[in-house]
Amino acid sequence: MKIDCHTHIGVETFFYLKRGFPYALDLLGLMRQAAGTGIDRWIVFPFTSYIGLDLLEMQAGRIVFSGAMDSVPFRFENRRLLEEVYRQHPENAGQVMPFLIADPARLPEAQVLEWQALPKEFKVFGIKIQATVIQSPITGLLTKAACMLDYAEEHDLPFLIHTSIDPADKWSQCADILRVVESRPKIRFLLAHSCRFDHASLRRVAELPNAWFDCSAHVIHCQCAVKNFPAVAPQGARFPADYSSPESVMRDLAEAFPDKFVWGSDAPFYSYRDETLQLISTYEREVECLDSLPPELVKKISHLNTSTWLQGN
Repeated sequence: MKIDCHTHIGVETFFYLKRGFPYALDLLGLMRQAAGTGIDRWIVFPFTSYIGLDLLEMQAGRIVFSGAMDSVPFRFENRRLLEEVYRQHPENAGQVMPFLIADPARLPEAQVLEWQALPKEFKVFGIKIQATVIQSPITGLLTKAACMLDYAEEHDLPFLIHTSIDPADKWSQCADILRVVESRPKIRFLLAHSCRFDHASLRRVAELPNAWFDCSAHVIHCQCAVKNFPAVAPQGARFPADYSSPESVMRDLAEAFPDKFVWGSDAPFYSYRDETLQLISTYEREVECLDSLPPELVKKISHLNTSTWLQGN
């Protein structure tokens, strides 16, 4: 079995309004993209902005919570995803593992109350946070959003957290996420995007028994490294590898961290385009990198490690 640990379902309003691409994906569309690649199961969660944010402000590039369309962050998006999986396409429900998505800064207690009120048929497999787009400091989990960690611990749910190493990103720094990981040893955490190839962060993940990392959007992150974009760690701090070859980088990471590496595509964000940036890959290309590894490493990073993070030892 091969599991894709990192996919989005729904609509990304912020990117749509800002003329970015991609901005939407439905469950059947995801499965069509992955058809023929050999991927068997998918972890899915909503896109990263939500309708409780002010649409006019988002169109201007600003994030402001108004609550006009929904007074609880991600209430609509979480329920919409779970309805799509369990009610609209129940024939495919056995192949997908839905995660809730959360805002760690705005009304965290109200979000947890919504999670508690979900119908029993809506099985949830974990919690996702992408704090950068919604400008919501991940350190909120250490203070007023600790109730989200309490909920995860009570229900034995793992976390998947978007990472950043760019100093301009105040919301998702790897160092801050690792502080959260260290604070809750009973919760399993997955840090996305290979910690932006920051070698110190990867080594720290390897040291922590409750931490793993995923390689989502691997190909375009390698492109960023070749171009020395700030989206990845600078050369002196970067995991040493030949970033002109995404296959080589994936193998080096898998061999260096064989028990910590988890494979994921970041569908549909294996590509990103806007008026100033063109970073292009495909679902097939992400799977090609996975399948270039020796079979024992493929099994480790696309099944065994994923299962350990999801379910514990």
